[in-house]
Amino acid sequence: VQLQASGGGLVQAGGSLRLSCAASGRTFSRYAVGWFRQAPGKEREFVAAIRQSGATYYADSKKGRFTISRDNAKNTVYLQMNSLKQEDTAVYYCAADLSIILSSLTSSQYYGYWGQGTLVTVSS
Repeated sequence: VQLQASGGGLVQAGGSLRLSCAASGRTFSRYAVGWFRQAPGKEREFVAAIRQSGATYYADSKKGRFTISRDNAKNTVYLQMNSLKQEDTAVYYCAADLSIILSSLTSSQYYGYWGQGTLVTVSS
C-alpha cells in the first residue's frame, strides 16, 4: 500500500487542522493506521492510531485535542487536531500495517508502510 499524507500548514496557536492519509489499493480497511510526528531535533513520537475495527488509541498528551478516524470507502484516515499549541509543530507521518498487535500500535518500528510526511507549523 502507498500512503500520502496531506493537510499540514501554518496555523495560529488555538487553531485547528485536519490531516489526511490517503492510501492506494482496495484493501485499506485491513490495515491499522497510525500517526506519528517528529519535531526538529527530537525523536519520532506516537500521536494516534486506529485499528481495522475502528478502535482508536492516543498518546496521553493528545487525548481530547486530537481525533483519528477512517473512511474506508475513501481509503483515507484523518487526524483532526484542535487547540493546537506551538509544541505541536512537527512533521506528521502516517503509517500502516496489516498486522500490529495492540501493544505495538504506539511503536513506529512495527509499521511497514509510511507516507512522506506533512509539516504542521503552529505560530504564537
